[in-house]
Amino acid sequence: MERSSHFILCNLLLAIIVSAGSAGYMIIEGWGLLDSIYMTVISLATVGYGEVHELSRAGRVYTLLLIISGMGFFIYVAGVAVQIMVEGRIRKILGRRKLSKKIGKLKDHYIICGYGRIGKVIYERISHRQGRKNLDLVVMERDEDLIAELEAQGILYVPGDASEEENLIKAGIDRARGLIASLATDTDNVFLTLTARQLNSSVSIISRAGDHRAKSKLLAAGADFVDSPYETGGFRMAQRALNPNLTNFLDLVFEWTRHDIQMEEMVATESSKITGLKLKESGIRVNFNVIVIAMQREDGTMIFNPSSENRIMPGDTVIVMGKTNDLEKMAEILNPGGEKTGGTP
Repeated sequence: MERSSHFILCNLLLAIIVSAGSAGYMIIEGWGLLDSIYMTVISLATVGYGEVHELSRAGRVYTLLLIISGMGFFIYVAGVAVQIMVEGRIRKILGRRKLSKKIGKLKDHYIICGYGRIGKVIYERISHRQGRKNLDLVVMERDEDLIAELEAQGILYVPGDASEEENLIKAGIDRARGLIASLATDTDNVFLTLTARQLNSSVSIISRAGDHRAKSKLLAAGADFVDSPYETGGFRMAQRALNPNLTNFLDLVFEWTRHDIQMEEMVATESSKITGLKLKESGIRVNFNVIVIAMQREDGTMIFNPSSENRIMPGDTVIVMGKTNDLEKMAEILNPGGEKTGGTP
């Protein structure tokens, strides 16, 4: 039974007992309404204030029955209260265990540390990204209000301080593919980055920097990439003023709420049937109707606007733009079976 149902039932029983008790005194003793209600309440509460008027033999018997029924009512209320507390506690424990089991099974997932304004945008951007498969997310948050929001949305999360080793281990840092540090302060992000790097030397770490002076510290702490939301926002505003059409185009490509055109990066595997072929031989443009913007070799060399003579080699990251359906088809060709590969989201 829901808590609201218990609450309604308790109030209904109380109203019935008080009404019946008052009516009994009015009938048996002939008292007025106020005296009858008063006698009923002090009898149920057993406060011992004394009788309002002298009770008859029948009135005393009736008072005994009223007290016994009142005791039964309060025992029921106490039982309901205990039941609600125990059920809530058990539900919380079982829910936490179920959540921990799900997180414990994850591998090559991403950990988002901090679910504030930046963290929410990051989570929504990654979770709603089209054409991306087998991408699991775990959020780490210590704010109780935000934790309640995570629970309501069914998001996998680990409660507590993200910079503590124990919590990072619970989030599966040793099996994670990447970690995004989006805590409120640069100091917290530096400490988090240091701790995460010690626990997993190969995890990809992307960190937020509130101050540009913190970038060097975050990189020294072990971050692979450092972004400043303020610098990025200022740059976009400047670009919108200087190159409005270009900015509109980029918005069209990167806006996650759109489903028609997107830009993706895909890693070519050895099992792909077009690996080793030249771009003109791969049939990418003809078969998938996508544009190859750039290719990054495994050694980090970036080839912008590759020519038709460039070959797609195993481990190459191909950056393409096109419609969602076409991108998904190409991703299946480059990486048959959806095998997880390196790279950032």
